Amino acid sequence: MMRHKLAKRVQEVPPSGIRKFFDLVADVEGVISLGVGEPDFITPWHIREACIYSLERGYTMYTSNYGLAELREAIALATKRRYGIDYSYEDEVLITVGVSEAFDLAIRALVNPGDEVLIPEPTYVAYKPCTIFAGGRAVSVPTSVEEEFRLTPEQLEARITPRSKVLVLNYPNNPTGATMRRRDLEAIADVVVEHDLVVISDEIYDRLTYEEKHVPFASLNGMRERCICLNGFSKSYAMTGWRIGYALGDAEVIEAMMKIHQYAMLCAPIMSQKAALEALRSGNNAVEEMRREYNRRRRFVVKRLREIGLECFEPRGAFYVFPSIASTGMGSEEFAERLLKEQRVAVVPGTAFGEGGEGHVRMAYAASLRDLSEAMSRLEKFLSR
Repeated sequence: MMRHKLAKRVQEVPPSGIRKFFDLVADVEGVISLGVGEPDFITPWHIREACIYSLERGYTMYTSNYGLAELREAIALATKRRYGIDYSYEDEVLITVGVSEAFDLAIRALVNPGDEVLIPEPTYVAYKPCTIFAGGRAVSVPTSVEEEFRLTPEQLEARITPRSKVLVLNYPNNPTGATMRRRDLEAIADVVVEHDLVVISDEIYDRLTYEEKHVPFASLNGMRERCICLNGFSKSYAMTGWRIGYALGDAEVIEAMMKIHQYAMLCAPIMSQKAALEALRSGNNAVEEMRREYNRRRRFVVKRLREIGLECFEPRGAFYVFPSIASTGMGSEEFAERLLKEQRVAVVPGTAFGEGGEGHVRMAYAASLRDLSEAMSRLEKFLSR
């Protein structure tokens, strides 16, 4: 009845490919899910306790639109300590309701109607819809397994036009687990300067790397002023439901983002901000323990996938594998649906992450080793048929 009243931009964007697929999962019993990009760990107790204590002390009010000053200061100090990048907590740090809101704010603060946003694929599902909602044009930049899903200057140059304004980076990458080395990023930085691009760098998985240290794009020469860095607490600290993210960048851009945040959201929940502050102060040991466990699972899953006959690029970050299923002769959606129905293992079709994901599926190894082992056995049975 009301469909003809809806905004065309909203009508043109399909539902999330991940959520659409998981509507099927709800109707199947005994499923082992390797689909949801969420830690299977519970938020460490001392972080939960900090939230409880804040409630007991009556912290239930609004905060500054920018977020608690003490949390912003702690984020700025942690960024300086880890990566050597200086940000003023007063006007270059914004606390958001997760990184998803931070990305939406950044796009809306930068993009005018018709501006092009360059998005390497396979990619996180929210980038294109947020670009469209802001009136921009999402331009896919395909990456390849031959290049280990790293973005190359040649791939980027091929999609740049006079309307190109923003480049989105996401490394470590969801869904592939790919990382970018310093020399890879420096080559991209040269293209960014040549074409006067702004970079939105989603680095939510920065603490979850396994073979090389994460290199923030803003740490490269001349890139701090061109980059909005997005990060948060969901993945590294197992705090997905707390919905706390943040943006770091030039004061004028952060102010513009805050203006949108101010009217749409006002502020992130104060009790979640208090918990995030405790995570920064005392959560590093827990992060390292979880990272070691993810690494153990990563090695196990890659080994098993190769043993049962699926080619698998070795991920070096996040907690995903993105094996090729081309050898089965099935498309990504057919493979995922049949695996769910026949063996009760849930994975995400690669097409949920853009056309470049066809021929692959995403599996999250944020599950116990027992569940991962059983899932690989079921997958082996499925392939044998």
